[in-house]
Amino acid sequence: MHSKAAFIVVANRLPIDASVDEESGEVQWVRSPGGLVTALEPVLRDHHGTWIGWAGTTEATPGPVDSEGVRLLPVELSKDEVRAYYEGYSNASLWPLYHDAVEPSVFRRSWWKTYCEVNERFAEVCAAEAAEGAVVWIQDYQLQLVPAMLRERRPDLRIGFFLHIPFPPVELFMQLPQRRQILEGVLGADLIGFQRPLAAENFLKAVETVTEYEPKGHLITVDGRHVSADAFPISIDTEGNTSIASSARVTQRAKEIRAELGDPETLILGVDRLDYTKGIEQRLKAYRELLEDGSMSVPETVMVQVATPSRERVEQYRVLRHRVEREVGRINGDFGKVGLPAVHYLHQSYDRYELAALYRAADVMAVTPLRDGMNLVAKEYCAARIDDSGALLLSEFAGAAGELSGAYRVNPYDITQMKRRFMTAVTAPEEEKRERMEKMRSFLKEYNVDRWARGFLTALGVPESATDETR
Repeated sequence: MHSKAAFIVVANRLPIDASVDEESGEVQWVRSPGGLVTALEPVLRDHHGTWIGWAGTTEATPGPVDSEGVRLLPVELSKDEVRAYYEGYSNASLWPLYHDAVEPSVFRRSWWKTYCEVNERFAEVCAAEAAEGAVVWIQDYQLQLVPAMLRERRPDLRIGFFLHIPFPPVELFMQLPQRRQILEGVLGADLIGFQRPLAAENFLKAVETVTEYEPKGHLITVDGRHVSADAFPISIDTEGNTSIASSARVTQRAKEIRAELGDPETLILGVDRLDYTKGIEQRLKAYRELLEDGSMSVPETVMVQVATPSRERVEQYRVLRHRVEREVGRINGDFGKVGLPAVHYLHQSYDRYELAALYRAADVMAVTPLRDGMNLVAKEYCAARIDDSGALLLSEFAGAAGELSGAYRVNPYDITQMKRRFMTAVTAPEEEKRERMEKMRSFLKEYNVDRWARGFLTALGVPESATDETR
């Protein structure tokens, strides 16, 4: 008989992907590596813990899977639930609102109803899985009602919640029809984590404005419990990223990429999910104007824009893809040459090795979101620059801008400034760029994903002996 778990991670997605065996045609489930998995796996393994989440498909999913000492427990969702809970309320209502309303939010009561039902299901599965006094860490905006629902069922649990995206200013948050229910849901946790101090402050102000609770500093007293809300900036597996970037395979591939692009003097790289918060259109506009005014030229300069497919059934994302591809076509039509486009646009996903090779090949990495909770691509680029070369152009509206002080910071809404910062990043003396990169790489070696997980879990009350495992 399965023993209950002393430590549980609850997330929208399980860290597994479906893989079809070429010979048998059978669907197999394989672990998908990621920073969160890397950070939490030692603690999960040490506690014989469980990861609860959706397997990413509406087809039949496996029962509980034991993988390398970690129990993976699927929560099944129907097509209608994915449409309303995930594509609807999570990504058409909450996502744009939490990202400064870069695009208007859409509010439908039927979406909210399904969001509540799915959160209830996650809470029920977790309540049944948790041992007496277990520690539960709930992840992100899709599951903001789970902390309170879980506490109602299991008041003995120690509950943490971490929001991976920004939390908006109270003036924006007030637009949300279910603002009070969302706050009360999150307040079911004992510890609430945010990427940046301003996000924590926004949350505390929203609690003060919408509810009867009166925060004192970072503490809120809820029904006799003390709830803490604070910043715990997430990071990357710095050592793992650096190791991949240092491999002979990646070193060779980086050389091949530059050769395939015609050995340009300057290679500008963008790697983003195709999302309207990422500032891809503004970046392309700045690049086009630099080509127009002669500050840059083809083939001396080339841009590679990787736009990973994202939420393609959501109308706003379909419209964005059309606009981005139209702009790429316009730039290439005006400035490309036979066999030498000005922009290489890649609407596909790449594995960690190909991304590391792109990072190694690029002279300038452009990370220019209009709003981002953190943005780990910026950190991955720095980790990959093993010779301390390269320049990072970074939006001041990315959480990472508060940590990567060696970046060339930019306001992505200011195209004129972005053009100037592009040119600064391209033309700055190599010694200056090296000093900036060394500074960022040194920071990332110390403040890695292990430190993030250890800090949050220690604050939540996980025994130090367990969090030591992630060092």
